[in-house]
Amino acid sequence: MPRLPKRPTKARRRVHRLQAGSATLFREAEPFDVPAPSAPAPPERTPLVVPTRALNTVIAVFLLPLAAIWSLTFFHLFARETLHHRYWATEEFWFFALGALLWMIAFFGLPRRAVVYAYVYGHELTHAVWVWLMGGRVSAFEVRRDGGHIMTNKSNVWIALSPYFYPIYSVLVVILYAVGWIFCDMAPYTRWLFLALGITWTFHISFTLWMIPKGQTDLSHHGTFFSLVIIYLMNLALLTALVLLTAPHVTLRGFGREFLHNSVEFSSWIAAHLRR
Repeated sequence: MPRLPKRPTKARRRVHRLQAGSATLFREAEPFDVPAPSAPAPPERTPLVVPTRALNTVIAVFLLPLAAIWSLTFFHLFARETLHHRYWATEEFWFFALGALLWMIAFFGLPRRAVVYAYVYGHELTHAVWVWLMGGRVSAFEVRRDGGHIMTNKSNVWIALSPYFYPIYSVLVVILYAVGWIFCDMAPYTRWLFLALGITWTFHISFTLWMIPKGQTDLSHHGTFFSLVIIYLMNLALLTALVLLTAPHVTLRGFGREFLHNSVEFSSWIAAHLRR
């Protein structure tokens, strides 16, 4: 959980400025000076303030149609690729599925305390990586088995929610695989890449689903409903990218065409219900 360093409150800074200004006026005032009358100041207008969480909730509601259309497009293309083009028979699919199965056996079979430290470390490391990506600094990094935190000078919604959609261990696996190409031909090891991706991505999803109901402040700080919608969309984007890279008959153009078709169908469905 990213924490911002403590700073003096605005009230205290204003008191300091007010006291310094009063001392200056006292030194410059002459005895028996009578201040000239001044016109009354116009009343200050109170600006309309919209709570951030309320605004985020409205944004999340408007994102729900996008989530529905994107989900329909993804599962339609994935089912068509699996059933009609035998995507399920590819080596990448089977090794990824094997990795996912191995991790689920470990997740439910091993004592949770044996692996939770690895999750907490990856969680806080992801916060730190996104702080650096956003141009911030990390001044403290603490990880314990029962939790952890970082101290930073920057925080926003992407930094707060990054551990729930950015599978840090899967990213490290891909980086190691890419670096390996510098030294040798990594094509024979592609199956092991997908095995490792299956393990690490399922690690990410299982702990994300395990942690969300525990009342994480990462989620509640920006509004839980808004955070869940963002997490779902970002993980869906990751899955879409994985299918586009591995399924030979799924292309970005085909995905866009299917997405546009489903958008029109969804709009027609909404319009038909509004006419009733």
